[in-house]
Amino acid sequence: MNLLLCNDDGIHARGIAALHRALEGLGRLNVVAPDVERSAAGHAITLSDPIKTLAVEKNDRPFGTAVGGTPADCIKLALCLLMKDDPPDLVVSGINLGSNTGISVLYSGTVSAASEAAILGVPAIAVSLCTYQRPHWETAARVARRIVERVAAEPLPDGTLLNVNVPNLPFEQLKGMKAARMGRSRFVERFSVHLDPRGNKYYWLDGELDLLDDDENTDVRVVNAGYVALTPIHVDLTADRVMDHVRQWNETF
Repeated sequence: MNLLLCNDDGIHARGIAALHRALEGLGRLNVVAPDVERSAAGHAITLSDPIKTLAVEKNDRPFGTAVGGTPADCIKLALCLLMKDDPPDLVVSGINLGSNTGISVLYSGTVSAASEAAILGVPAIAVSLCTYQRPHWETAARVARRIVERVAAEPLPDGTLLNVNVPNLPFEQLKGMKAARMGRSRFVERFSVHLDPRGNKYYWLDGELDLLDDDENTDVRVVNAGYVALTPIHVDLTADRVMDHVRQWNETF
């Protein structure tokens, strides 16, 4: 199996190193990831600047290619050029530090790397560890390997990716894995106001996730209950349930 690894925390992040270790032995591992952290980059791509790359080594061995761009840039560059003659069978994005549940999916560079792969016709998985403190990397890494093996045996439909969110628990304390819907949520935004040394204002964004539904089968609640949340996502954003309403507006000019 030919695997392509990416993330949005950067090629030097602990998460992608843990993922790399976990997937060794499953096939050839190719790493193409941002040179620095690009969290919350969403599906941005670089059009107005050149994209630079740099070979990265770890423990005196080749590790991968650092890209001066976004996670989506990394996938485009890998699939359309760097690996064009030997394309991957699967893209694995992560392991992200922090959950990618609910509305975070739309902002996430980790998920966007996987969705870019799906757009370009390659099956993909995004893996996130739901914490920012004291991460159990080994737990998420073991889950990632299990899911890669499962997806290799039972491929996802074209145009879809699997968004995986792992509770921050020792592996033995996980209750299992559950299919979960992307929960309806929003961020309650806060901007703190500061002054630089010259007296100019600058702003720092913060916020909290606000859940908008009580469904126990949403990704957030499944993770909180101690299960790995498995959410299939497709790149078609059409709201099918609203189509009949909008069809009432059909007219000919």
